[in-house]
Amino acid sequence: MASRASDWRSSVERPGRRPRRAHLRCAAILAAGFLGLILRADTRAADSPDASAASTPGAAAPTPAETQLLALIDSGKLADLRWPDFSDYRDRVRAFYAAGGDHLAWTSNGSPILQAGALIEQLKLAPAEGLNPEDYDGSRWDARIAALQPSPPSSDTLARFDLALTISAIRFISDLHSGRSTAERARIGFKPEPGKFDVPAVLRNQILPAANMQTAIDAVQPPYDGYGRAKNALATYLKLAAEGDTKLLPIPSPSIHPGSKYPAAMDLAARLSQLGDLPSNINVSAVQGVYSGPLVEGVNYFQKRHGLDQDGVLGKGTVTELNRPLSYRVQQLQYTLERYRWIPASFPQPPLVVNLPEFRLRTMHRQPAPFITMKVVVGKAFARQTPAFADYMQYVIFHPYWNVPISIQRAEMIPKIARDPAYLAENDFEVVDSSGNLITDGAITDGVLHGLGSGTYAIRQKPGKKNALGPIKFIFPNDYNVYLHGTPATGLFAKARRDFSHGCIRVENPAELAIWVLRNNPGWDADRLNAMIAGNETMQVNLPKPIPVLIIYTTAVVEPDGEVHFFNDIYGYDKELRDALAAGYGPNPVQPQSR
Repeated sequence: MASRASDWRSSVERPGRRPRRAHLRCAAILAAGFLGLILRADTRAADSPDASAASTPGAAAPTPAETQLLALIDSGKLADLRWPDFSDYRDRVRAFYAAGGDHLAWTSNGSPILQAGALIEQLKLAPAEGLNPEDYDGSRWDARIAALQPSPPSSDTLARFDLALTISAIRFISDLHSGRSTAERARIGFKPEPGKFDVPAVLRNQILPAANMQTAIDAVQPPYDGYGRAKNALATYLKLAAEGDTKLLPIPSPSIHPGSKYPAAMDLAARLSQLGDLPSNINVSAVQGVYSGPLVEGVNYFQKRHGLDQDGVLGKGTVTELNRPLSYRVQQLQYTLERYRWIPASFPQPPLVVNLPEFRLRTMHRQPAPFITMKVVVGKAFARQTPAFADYMQYVIFHPYWNVPISIQRAEMIPKIARDPAYLAENDFEVVDSSGNLITDGAITDGVLHGLGSGTYAIRQKPGKKNALGPIKFIFPNDYNVYLHGTPATGLFAKARRDFSHGCIRVENPAELAIWVLRNNPGWDADRLNAMIAGNETMQVNLPKPIPVLIIYTTAVVEPDGEVHFFNDIYGYDKELRDALAAGYGPNPVQPQSR
């Protein structure tokens, strides 16, 4: 089914294939006025973009434009910008100019150098990177270039042009490399790596002298294959969104089952075809007014790509997702690119990845170890959300005890015990003191119940078939006390939406994951592991090298074959990210100035 559906998508430019879009044009094909300025520029400046900074610092008094430039930098504000307050970037701006003797960087003899034009073109192409060009003054550059045409332009005009381009470039490069929303990144657990990326140095040494600006810009972006696939998919969905959505489908009540009459069959076919879930050469007129045949197959494929139950039924949930505007899918891909930029770049080996809204664990394809993937159950959306963060798995425990968290003990266990004093014994729980000494694994007295309520005593579950952690748990010590583990409640993996846990992550196949995790532990082959699981001995096995674990949150995933998947924003993080991105730049973001 999947391969056939993939073949169907020939009518739509596949997200996994690089779209044919105009390549970066050099500054020579910008606006005619800008062309004239470049032709007037000093030829030496074109060959050496940093020629204005070539003289020894301090060898000559600063020009009026340079004096004005330094004054503007000191102020931390440039009213010409969409986001005028750059005080949070001021130190980076100072460092960039100090490295060039505090000279103007982007003009020579009053005209923009070639690299300035190429960089401005990149700022205008920000949508292809999942960014908003207006955050980098995309629509304002033509007017700024035109203001340089009087010969010679004023010192104030030159200083403002140069500083505006430097600030926009620093923001753009920083956003491409590390993400636009540093606050949202930190809030969900991905902290920047200090000193790893020197933006002023990159701008001075790689961007300013670039012979090929596209190559220089590409070099600052995340190196992950999934990031590149998401960019390609974004290009496709931007194109689809520009063409417009097809007609909205009516929400059915009751649901439409295969073989049923369906007056909107043609509209459904148009939508499925637009999204690449239906072949372009199919003759839908034969099933006009009936929901059957290829329409059902197309809906099944759509459901697969959108994390829905694959039942082929046109219900409220499926039709709601079919009616999602293409602009919404564009945003999901933009947020995916943003979140890729948050991922630490210092992993010593490819990480084990869990994507929360996808309810799936996977390893990386490009590594010596075999690829594995499996379903997971994550924290409940409204009470026990699993956090996104990165850490290192250090050991595995076979037949673990489950130490019930105090919050669960008070909110859930004590009420159950109060209703049924035999609850603990029937479910293999026991009560222990703070030293782990057994208090009781049978009857619960009023005194024990009081100790449980005060926190003097704790509850833990014995290893065994009833144990909530299953036969294995995988530990990567972290501030959230989150870990991977098995579960006796395997029926939940049959559901499409799987946010049922208290915050830890239940894995569908703990034995397969353990084989992968212990692959570098001598003697731990599949036979020994299966024998260990079949027994009842509690054992901790340390890993010779910690394995990175990356828990991410992204509602759009592009598979290696280019197939694009979208998922529900179960925790509302997309909405929070949208609000954070809209807040703008500066230490106290405000609404952008109107042009």
